Amino acid sequence: MPTRLKRPPFWRPLALTVTLLGFQAYLGYSAISGQFGIASREDIQSDIEVLEDRSAALQAEIDAYRHRVSLLNPRHIDPDIVAERARALLNMAHADDVLVMVNPENGQPISGQFVELIDSELISIIEADSTL
Repeated sequence: MPTRLKRPPFWRPLALTVTLLGFQAYLGYSAISGQFGIASREDIQSDIEVLEDRSAALQAEIDAYRHRVSLLNPRHIDPDIVAERARALLNMAHADDVLVMVNPENGQPISGQFVELIDSELISIIEADSTL
């Protein structure tokens, strides 16, 4: 009885080789131009810089709020701040204070805008900006 040896199929190793080469090509493409690849590294770095700047600005704002809150602590109230707020709320000033009146619409000093103002106009401007 003759025995025939079965030759192994050539397509199995070929299919494995093609599959592995395709996977390596995919990994190479992803490493160069993927979302986290070399090409998008500059975009990621610019995003990091923008977010660090924003974080620094927000931290400065948080520090400013913490400082203002610490000034309002009843055990450590600054007498100058109390005097300033009381004068602003009562619309009063000392004789040696320098007052600069500001127009609430545009933020410009009133004395630079008007040559002469009638007392009633000044009073109406002061009463309109009594939100201090």
